[in-house]
Amino acid sequence: MASQRLKRGLRGAMAATAVAAAAVGVMPVPAGAQPNTPANASEALKKYNELAEQATKLNEEVLRAEEQRDANQAVLNEANAALAQATTAGEQARTDEENFRVQVDKLTEASFEGARFNQLSALLVSDSQQDFLNRMSALGVLAADNNEALGLLSGAVSAAEDARVKAAEAQGKAQAATDEAIRIADDIKKRQTELAGQITEVKDQLNRLTAQERNTLRSVGEVVNVTAPAGAAGEALRFALNQQGDMYRYGATGPDFWDCSGLTSKAYAEAGVTIPRTSGGQAGAGRAISRAEVGPGDLIIYNGGNHVAMAVDNGRVVHASTDGVPVKVVSLESPGSIYAMRRIAG
Repeated sequence: MASQRLKRGLRGAMAATAVAAAAVGVMPVPAGAQPNTPANASEALKKYNELAEQATKLNEEVLRAEEQRDANQAVLNEANAALAQATTAGEQARTDEENFRVQVDKLTEASFEGARFNQLSALLVSDSQQDFLNRMSALGVLAADNNEALGLLSGAVSAAEDARVKAAEAQGKAQAATDEAIRIADDIKKRQTELAGQITEVKDQLNRLTAQERNTLRSVGEVVNVTAPAGAAGEALRFALNQQGDMYRYGATGPDFWDCSGLTSKAYAEAGVTIPRTSGGQAGAGRAISRAEVGPGDLIIYNGGNHVAMAVDNGRVVHASTDGVPVKVVSLESPGSIYAMRRIAG
């Protein structure tokens, strides 16, 4: 409760310190940074937005690489499970093969030694008709047992070979997944290093802005409250709007700091709906909608898939913008060039 009161207090303070001079015209720009750069912005602010856009893109690349790492781990786990299963099956098949081979050898030896007991010899040496029938029955059983044992042996040999092939395939997949995991880990480390450097540049540039420019960026503006519709989309929107005033942080998923896709994915998670973690992944979630269809809770993806916001209505979105800027509600076209519009629920 204390945390919520503090959060509401911070939002109120941010709203109170909004600078009237911030109300400048904003021109939509393709693949622009968040927020867009006013036409009359200072060179320092333009540079800040440029660096922030680059950092946002790097942050997205890191998150996608981490998603790929997680997916690759699932492949590796599956391959290792298949390898363990194939190994167990192979061991059992080899045991069966050995057992059936011993049985076949014994039956073959018995058949060879008893080969003289054919129908004629059985008749000649039999003491009676019943004795003859008994001898003939024994020969039939011996032949049937041998055929059955041969069939079981053949099946065991095939099972052993099949297990060997599956084990080899699983071993190959496991090795490939392991190699890929190493490559992904190196890639993540490289991108994280690049992102850290880019974030430092953004923060340095932020400190070069005038006090008025910094206040404009940090202002949450008017805190928006709407009656959200029933259902998962409305619940997700309520959650997102409750985060107005929280600050942006690269890679953050709450509870008091967010990046763009961290906010939207957590909002829908709170509504019981799982969507991808990254804005690029969210660009393929749900179903596509037209601009005229946009409504509360829909996701609007911008700038080639590098930024995402949630629609408040047909003309506004709530989003976690970029470093130094709080979660706020802005016009739907403001965050940049629209890349995709998706309905997640409803």
